[in-house]
Amino acid sequence: MGTTAAAGGGGGPARWWLSWLGLCFWAAGAAAARGTDNGEALPESIPSAPGTLPHFIEEPDDAYIIKSNPIALRCKARPAMQIFFKCNGEWVHQNEHVSEESLDESSGLKVREVFINVTRQQVEDFHGPEDYWCQCVAWSHLGTSKSRKASVRIAYLRKNFEQDPQGREVPIEGMIVLHCRPPEGVPAAEVEWLKNEEPIDSEQDENIDTRADHNLIIRQARLSDSGNYTCMAANIVAKRRSLSATVVVYVNGGWSSWTEWSACNVRCGRGWQKRSRTCTNPAPLNGGAFCEGMSVQKITCTSLCPVDGSWEVWSEWSVCSPECEHLRIRECTAPPPRNGGKFCEGLSQESENCTDGLCILDKKPLHEIKPQSIENASDIALYSGLGAAVVAVAVLVIGVTIYRRSQSDYGVDVIDSSALTGNSLLLNSAMQPDLTVSRTYSGPICLQDPLDKELMTESSLFNPLSDIKVKVQSSFMVSLGVSERAEYHGKNHSGTFPHGNNRGFSTMHPRNKTPFIQNLSSLPTRTELRTTGVFGHLGGRLVMPNTGVSLLIPHGAISEENSWEIYMSINQGEPSLQSDGSEVLLSPEVTCGPPDMIVTTPFALTIPHCADVSSEHWNIHLKKRTQQGKWEEVMSVEDESTSCYCLLDPFACHVLLDSFGTYALTGEPITDCAVKQLKVAVFGCMSCNSLDYNLRVYCVDNTPCAFQEVVSDERHQGGQLLEEPKLLHFKGNTFSLQISVLDIPPFLWRIKPFTACQEVPFSRVWSSNRQPLHCAFSLERYTPTTTQLSCKICIRQLKGHEQILQVQTSILESERETITFFAQEDSAFPAQTGPKAFKIPYSIRQRICATFDTPNAKGKDWQMLAQKNSINRNLSYFATQSSPSAVILNLWEARHQHDGDLDSLACALEEIGRTHTKLSNITESQLDEADFNYSRQNGL
Repeated sequence: MGTTAAAGGGGGPARWWLSWLGLCFWAAGAAAARGTDNGEALPESIPSAPGTLPHFIEEPDDAYIIKSNPIALRCKARPAMQIFFKCNGEWVHQNEHVSEESLDESSGLKVREVFINVTRQQVEDFHGPEDYWCQCVAWSHLGTSKSRKASVRIAYLRKNFEQDPQGREVPIEGMIVLHCRPPEGVPAAEVEWLKNEEPIDSEQDENIDTRADHNLIIRQARLSDSGNYTCMAANIVAKRRSLSATVVVYVNGGWSSWTEWSACNVRCGRGWQKRSRTCTNPAPLNGGAFCEGMSVQKITCTSLCPVDGSWEVWSEWSVCSPECEHLRIRECTAPPPRNGGKFCEGLSQESENCTDGLCILDKKPLHEIKPQSIENASDIALYSGLGAAVVAVAVLVIGVTIYRRSQSDYGVDVIDSSALTGNSLLLNSAMQPDLTVSRTYSGPICLQDPLDKELMTESSLFNPLSDIKVKVQSSFMVSLGVSERAEYHGKNHSGTFPHGNNRGFSTMHPRNKTPFIQNLSSLPTRTELRTTGVFGHLGGRLVMPNTGVSLLIPHGAISEENSWEIYMSINQGEPSLQSDGSEVLLSPEVTCGPPDMIVTTPFALTIPHCADVSSEHWNIHLKKRTQQGKWEEVMSVEDESTSCYCLLDPFACHVLLDSFGTYALTGEPITDCAVKQLKVAVFGCMSCNSLDYNLRVYCVDNTPCAFQEVVSDERHQGGQLLEEPKLLHFKGNTFSLQISVLDIPPFLWRIKPFTACQEVPFSRVWSSNRQPLHCAFSLERYTPTTTQLSCKICIRQLKGHEQILQVQTSILESERETITFFAQEDSAFPAQTGPKAFKIPYSIRQRICATFDTPNAKGKDWQMLAQKNSINRNLSYFATQSSPSAVILNLWEARHQHDGDLDSLACALEEIGRTHTKLSNITESQLDEADFNYSRQNGL
């Protein structure tokens, strides 16, 4: 003690005694505090003395309570006279401490060690802003010291993984990423990967990495990496196993080198050679794609044929030799023998007597020949020459006579340029020839001179009259337009003529003026859908069947003395609205008119759209086309405006307008989570080859008119809807779309050309409103006896939504099950006029308007009527109307044109407290009576 006091500096004994006295007072106070439950805290420190404060040799560590087993916290310090635990800011009772005291031999200082137990109940009963914690406070005669805070938590590990690894099919040398998010636990679970129940050691295989957020990454897939992978999560409490993920590493087939060309298959003439290759470099494995292309190539070849020699004509006779003989020769060169052909047979030269016996005759001298023989021979030669001359002259005379007669008989009937230029029907240069059709000319056509030949070959003589057979009479006169002298065989062309010009082909006289013939291939098909109806003061509804587009003309919108033919059309050609930047066309372009019509009450136009409505992800605009053909923004759907009103429902937008024109909805995605709804459908039809069957998968904007265009095309192609269409949510995250055919029955069908997956770029899908997007797959059955087809069509966006279309059909038309394209509830009556067009009877509508248009001190007016009908924004628009309630009811009629949900309207009225009459209980007789009273009041 004396040493300690000296070390403390001046005033030693007195200061030491003061410290000791303070410690005694503290001990007494602590004992009193422990003996009572008054909750008074122990002092944080005692008066310090010079020297070293207590030093902690061991501080309490963080601990976890497993199940119901308590944990022990320990603390050791020197020099220490007392050590106590404080948990969550409160002192732990002395009886809960277990202390041990010892002496440090090296320093001679007193060492004290303390233990306490913490139970699960203590931790669970604690409700504080942080975890349950404890720390040590040590005292010596020199002062106090505090240890670190040790937290105590209840350890657990939940059963279900937050994310199980998913099976993958990857090509060889491709990257494999298996995601694993272990269950929630305290402490956090450690993750280990198993392959086929064997642990994976990433340190021994540089190709595998398991350090990235518990994921398993295989940089370059090998065949040996195929297997079942399991994610193991464990902490001090338990172990958990994820679902196993099957990884298949497949190898796409590759062609081997071509073999050498085979010998020509014929020994003589034109044949073929072939070479082949096999899909073995490498061979497809584990479902990899077979090689694309041909395994056999053929080319034509020509083998030289043996040519036998043939004799040339004999040469002239040579001059007589002294032996009274002359010679002639011939050569075997016409042709000469080639390629092993035979040489000419016979003699290559001949010789004979060249003096007709005057030199030598039968080996007798000339003076022995009788003179009478010579005279007879000379007479015969003379008479023969005269006879030949007479025959030649006769033939010449006959030939000249026949030629002159033919010129005089047929010269006037020969086609010449003057006859052709006089036919304006044939030589109209404004007509474009149709080079795709075939023409038949029967009988000979005589040509007078080279000018006629040029005219016949280069001018448009028969080109404008496509699909017409021209019959040329035996007199060589070309005749057109006369029924008994010409034949017309015209096809029925497909296409649409302009309104008022739809005329058929008929027999035409050549002198008539050239008619207008439209080139059918240049005519656009289905440029618009159109419907019309005549409406008056009573108003009505105009519906475009199976398109989701409708027009509601309210009662009184048209003056009593007028009636208008109102039309509505949908543009199905190339959209005239060209989107700027990221803007997307979300609806069809709808035109209603006439544009000069004036209405006194806003009409309701319903336009379908394909956006997944969310103000957080989309900024949707209503646009109108000006008379100059440009598009201008009318309003944003979320804006407040008094010029028009937009009410956006999940699948349609109801717009209240004052003027007719062409309208469309566009959307600007705000985030990558903006979603377009696509309708996916699969159609099938037989191919020209009886063993082939074609599947066509369509992804179109989810608007009824877009799908109707697909249905119309498929009907023309003989397509059959194989499965009910489904919705696909396509995100604006720039990831592409994959369409694949799965589960094709083996040994019954195969896919051609061995491509079961097609990928469509994001931009083409995101802006697919211009043309229906489709992918075609060709399936081939091995035998004609296969009549059933069963497979799956998978349409999915990478990192997005996926849909499966189950195809189960018969390829025989007699056994197919028909799937209805559209529900036909609105196709029978596209135009409805008068009271029958509205769901709310006119008499009840008048009472509602008279009641709610009047301001009310309690707020039970048209504003509450709007709110009860889920119209909570842009109420200033209704305030500008002469009858706000009537406009609200018009909007209700537009929204409920199919269901006519009068119960919802009745409930809204009952909640307001204005009426207790359930509109849904109105009988048909009451409706008819109301309509009769309405008609009588209006003089009908």
